[in-house]
Amino acid sequence: MEALQSLGEALLEIGPARLAELDLPERLLDALESARGIKQREARRRQLQFIGRLMRDIDPAPLRERLDAIDGHSARAAAQHRRLEAWRARLLADDEALTAFAAEYPDADLQALRTLIRNTRREQKEGKPPRAFRELFRLLKSLDAATVTTG
Repeated sequence: MEALQSLGEALLEIGPARLAELDLPERLLDALESARGIKQREARRRQLQFIGRLMRDIDPAPLRERLDAIDGHSARAAAQHRRLEAWRARLLADDEALTAFAAEYPDADLQALRTLIRNTRREQKEGKPPRAFRELFRLLKSLDAATVTTG
């Protein structure tokens, strides 16, 4: 019961838009929305107990997994992050890595990648803030997400 209440508290900490993605029962969504407006400690505690009771009707394991993925705490998310950072490092270190990347991600916009790689190298050489470095990672992440959903 306490585990379900703590899961309910975790649900309170994510935004309403993310809650809508989780396909929760309407009654649970209403209870979570009500709990957001409660400031008094005892009333909030009772509302969390009610949320815990409502959560008995759903399977908490997939919900916990999705919450961990949203928070970036899952092992899968950490592995994906490390893999993308390795790709970024390879792309910046070796020009031939772009060919290997294009083979793995055929839908990639190679011209945009080349531009970001060139800009990142220039930033690093001139000691500028890592704007292109971060943008390169965001592009890699979006390409990876697109490949996962289509592939």
